[in-house]
Amino acid sequence: MPLKILPGFLLLLPLAEIAGFVLVGKAIGLWPTLALVILSFMVGIALLRRQGVGILSRMSAEGQNGMMPGREMLRPAMFVIASLLLIIPGFITDIVAILIFIPAVRDLAWKYVSRRFVVVGSARGFDGSSRTKDPKVVDLDDEDFRREPNDNSPWSGKHLGD
Repeated sequence: MPLKILPGFLLLLPLAEIAGFVLVGKAIGLWPTLALVILSFMVGIALLRRQGVGILSRMSAEGQNGMMPGREMLRPAMFVIASLLLIIPGFITDIVAILIFIPAVRDLAWKYVSRRFVVVGSARGFDGSSRTKDPKVVDLDDEDFRREPNDNSPWSGKHLGD
């Protein structure tokens, strides 16, 4: 469902941001509007530099190691997202970025993300053991699985008339 609304969102967001520029510009004038856009850009750059992109690489590394990034990782990751939203010119993205700084909003985001977070790429359990307790999963070590070449396989290339 979310992928179906993405094209509409990508079309409507810039239009809504342009409408926001017009409304704010009409209310406070051209130069103050431009000053707000530049200020939000500078704040976003400063926050991104302060927080660093390292948090996203740490989350990726934890996911690849089979661990679910914890709630303590969400706060800095949300700050990175908020700083990126501040860098994008527009008042709607700025409002969303400011909402991300509110702890109650981050808690709602954690509830949403934690239910949908899937760790892939590892058979390690969350307790750190290499064997999983799920009977549907077959966990093989390198020495448990060997593949012998099969010259009769249609994928070997031998059938092409060598």
